Amino acid sequence: MKNPWQTKNSKTIYENAWIKLEHHDVVIPSGKDGVYGKVCFKNKAIGIIPIDKEGNTWLVGQYRYTLNAYSLEIPMGGGPINEDFLDSAKRELKEETGLTAEKWTKIMTIHTSNSVTDEEGFIYLAEELTKGETEFEETEQLEIVKLPLSLAVQKVMEGEITDAISIAGLLKVAKMFNL
Repeated sequence: MKNPWQTKNSKTIYENAWIKLEHHDVVIPSGKDGVYGKVCFKNKAIGIIPIDKEGNTWLVGQYRYTLNAYSLEIPMGGGPINEDFLDSAKRELKEETGLTAEKWTKIMTIHTSNSVTDEEGFIYLAEELTKGETEFEETEQLEIVKLPLSLAVQKVMEGEITDAISIAGLLKVAKMFNL
């Protein structure tokens, strides 16, 4: 499909280490003048679902500043655009859970809120796990929760897990494992 939007001009309104906020003057699909705001991420979202031989997974709970609430999620973080995303996934899994994995499978690409942001995420399945020590970042105070994958999926279905990347990844893995 041909792009029905025309950008007249753009400018950066705000920028920090993680995001850039842009204002765009546009011509909308009907041909009228309009405006659009866009949040541009400086990293890719990387989510990991570790699964052990017994069918357990690990979630991390943390207080999310933006929501002013506790959130239970799959291990995840930001992957620099110039870094291999699998390397980012390996680093995030180790940092947040202490786990390393021998087998990695990319299971999906996700766009989290494509009406206002260009954020793109990659979700990996991590298997053949080895336990180790966590390496939390200074901004992280995490609770690590080991539980059966089926219980994690139940938490999605009951609304206890609300993070979009976690929901998409857990439901995809549940389908892969016929849960």
